Amino acid sequence: MKQRLIKILSFAVLLSSHLEGQTFNNLFRTKDRQDNLEDFDLKKFSYGFYLAANNFDYKMNLSPVFGMDGDRNLVESKATYSFGAGLIGKMRLNEYLDLRLEPGLHFVQRDLTFNTYDHVNQYAGGTNYNLPFTPLPEFTDVDSKKIVKSTYIDIPLLLEIHGDRWYNSRPYAAAGINYLINLQSNETATDDNQQNIFRTTTHNFGWSAEIGIQFYFSRFKLTPAVRGTFFTNNELVQDNETTPPYWTPAISTMQTRALMLVLKFE
Repeated sequence: MKQRLIKILSFAVLLSSHLEGQTFNNLFRTKDRQDNLEDFDLKKFSYGFYLAANNFDYKMNLSPVFGMDGDRNLVESKATYSFGAGLIGKMRLNEYLDLRLEPGLHFVQRDLTFNTYDHVNQYAGGTNYNLPFTPLPEFTDVDSKKIVKSTYIDIPLLLEIHGDRWYNSRPYAAAGINYLINLQSNETATDDNQQNIFRTTTHNFGWSAEIGIQFYFSRFKLTPAVRGTFFTNNELVQDNETTPPYWTPAISTMQTRALMLVLKFE
C-alpha cells in the first residue's frame, strides 16, 4: 500500500512536469529566466485541489486497571498508510498572509490489538470499576484484533505565512484548526466490541501545522508539503456497561494523530 501511494504521487509530479515541458532547473535558472505566474498571488481569491498520502495512528492513554499489566501495555495500535484528496480555496489577506480552506476526504484504517484476556479475567467477580462478568471461553483473533476503518471529512481552516519569491519558488508555513466528521464512526450503534463493532465519535476537532515550498510553472502552481494533524477530543465510545472489560475499558483516552505528504495544484 505504501509503495502504491508513493507511485501515485510520483506519477502526479512527473505528469505535471511533462505537461509543462520544463524541469525544476528551468524554474531556478538565472540566465534568460522567466518569472512564471507573476500576478497569480495578487488575486483576492484562487482555488485548486490536492492529493495526500497519509499515515494515521492513535495516541492512547491506557487504563492502569484493565489496560496495563505493570509496565506492560496490553493494547497496541498499528498505523497504516492511506490516501486522501481535497479542494483548495484561498483568500489573500496581504503580501505575506493568506487564509486557506481545504476540505478533503481521507480513507483510513488502523489495527488495534488487545492482549487483555488473561489480565482482565482476574476481575470477573466485579470491582469498583466493572460489573461481574462471565469470562469468554477463549479469546479468538476476532476478539483480540480490531480493524478500525474511518472515512474522515476534514475541514481545515489554515492561516498561511510565506516569504518572498525566490525565482519561481516560495517557502511557506501554515497552521490552523480542523473540524472532522467520521462517516464510519458507529457512534450510534447499539452493538459494541462483543459483537465486533468498535465505536468512535462522529464529530471531532483538531489542529494542523504545515510547511512546504510553492513552485511556479507557466500555467499552474505546484506545492509539495508536509502536514501534521492532531485531534484534541477523546474519540473513544465506551462499550456497553454489561460487556466484559476486555476492550474499551482498557483505554482511557484515544486521539488521532496523522502525518500527511500533500501535493497541491493551483
